[in-house]
Amino acid sequence: MKPSRAERALAGALRPFTLVRPEEVLVALAMTLVAFVLMSGYYLLKTAREPLILIEWGAEAKLYAEAAQAMILLGVVRAYDVIARRVGRLRLIAFVYLFFVSNMVAFALLVRAGVHVGLGFFLWVGVFSYTSIAQFWAFAADIYTEEQGKRLFALVGVGSSVGSVAGSTFARMLVPRGPQALMIGAAILVTACVALLAWIERRAGTRGERGAPPSPEPVAAGASLGLLLRDRYLMLIAALTLSLNCVSGLGDYILDRTLLAHVAAAHWVGADAKAFVGSFKAAFFGWYNAMGVLLQLFAVSRILARVGVRGALLVLPVVAVAGYGAYVLVPVLAVIRAVVIANRALDYSLTNTSRHALFLVATRAEKYVGKTFVDTVGARSGDLVSAAVVWIGVRAGLTPVSVAAICVLIACAWTLVVLGLGRENARRAQPAHA
Repeated sequence: MKPSRAERALAGALRPFTLVRPEEVLVALAMTLVAFVLMSGYYLLKTAREPLILIEWGAEAKLYAEAAQAMILLGVVRAYDVIARRVGRLRLIAFVYLFFVSNMVAFALLVRAGVHVGLGFFLWVGVFSYTSIAQFWAFAADIYTEEQGKRLFALVGVGSSVGSVAGSTFARMLVPRGPQALMIGAAILVTACVALLAWIERRAGTRGERGAPPSPEPVAAGASLGLLLRDRYLMLIAALTLSLNCVSGLGDYILDRTLLAHVAAAHWVGADAKAFVGSFKAAFFGWYNAMGVLLQLFAVSRILARVGVRGALLVLPVVAVAGYGAYVLVPVLAVIRAVVIANRALDYSLTNTSRHALFLVATRAEKYVGKTFVDTVGARSGDLVSAAVVWIGVRAGLTPVSVAAICVLIACAWTLVVLGLGRENARRAQPAHA
């Protein structure tokens, strides 16, 4: 079918951000909208969980709950494996999303009834965020070819980045109505995602935009852990994800330790200390979110087109080596602030998009079952490693400078993982593996 005039006009309007062909534009915009709606819903839930866990259980329980999520996700992935062996991709995603929607409604009713759900809800939100986002990007990798994905994933990522900002804004408007309002709002948004994905599934099957056609056949035949252990490519992606999350967690710790040392050196106490830390964190979040959106809009697609997935994935570990190395030499707040802002902005834009693009050359089982395992258990394992390093470091008397040196070593190993991934990705991209 020949593209309409409206489709050609939309494709032209998107040209400053990335190349979108007229026949691709409606599906690409719909995918971007799904990313926007999904992330908006997640930020509503993220806002609802904070007062529940902190007021009911305290800060220490929050830290331990984050570590416990890795074990919970193992059980979730096992259940997911069973479903994936029985249904096709759209039914799988719809089942997972609508199951989460039913949970949101149940939590909202419990909160309204005065039941204390802080710990359970905190653990549940972690499961929802990792699983739902992994499913969406698996679907994206399944409907697009490798060539399309390298162009269009940057646009889809814009929806995710902007959705994070919009979700925070929506959340501030709903907070006065209580956590249950945030939960119901998120349930409505995630339900809308299911409807949009169903339309995309039908549209991608009737036009030339797809990488893999719709199919009612089950998306997997075996368990995710077995698939991971047999697959060098998935193992390398898991190692990349673990390294990234580990360095990110350690970077946050170094920043917080340096910030507190700065406050102590200035002899601020009480309200003055809280005001400074609050102002610092607000500016910090604003900088990396703004930089991430700008990179997603104007740089990601161009970098992917020029240097490919491997080159794009190399940027962050190289920046991490240079940044944390600079902090080792000059351990001041301004340096670590700039380092963590740069790392966060690159992670949420270029690296995130490139990581998802790795699955464009994967099998359908790898896209859904393998990716879900890597993006849930693999990511949380990185958090566990960083927590273990901090726990040992505190007892061994390691300074933030010593932890930064550990980050440099991990980032060097991370670079070697990316080089291996690049070779495997290029091999799979050959016609024999297409």
